[in-house]
Amino acid sequence: VNMLLNVKLSENESGEYVSVLDLPGNVLIIPQATLGGKPKGRKMQYHANIEKEKGLELYSQFVTLCEKELAANAKCVEAGVLVKHGTYGNRQVLNLDTNGPYTHLIEF
Repeated sequence: VNMLLNVKLSENESGEYVSVLDLPGNVLIIPQATLGGKPKGRKMQYHANIEKEKGLELYSQFVTLCEKELAANAKCVEAGVLVKHGTYGNRQVLNLDTNGPYTHLIEF
């Protein structure tokens, strides 16, 4: 969580790269179990993915740690930074506007 919140992925108004904690900015966490799929023939298989119960536990811990880290940062508290998150194991639809073609896959 510390690495994720401190990595410099976004640009500020001056064009310098900054982290979520530097901005400060809100955090949106969406679980994406389908990233673990492997092609087999013309279909995808997800046999190597983590068990749903264990995935839910790890996801919940991750969200909680993000919330605690942001709550411990005075700049984030002053700015009213929020952690929003999806639900693990359910279909989710996400509409968003982005500033650039940024999608980051960060493995832990």
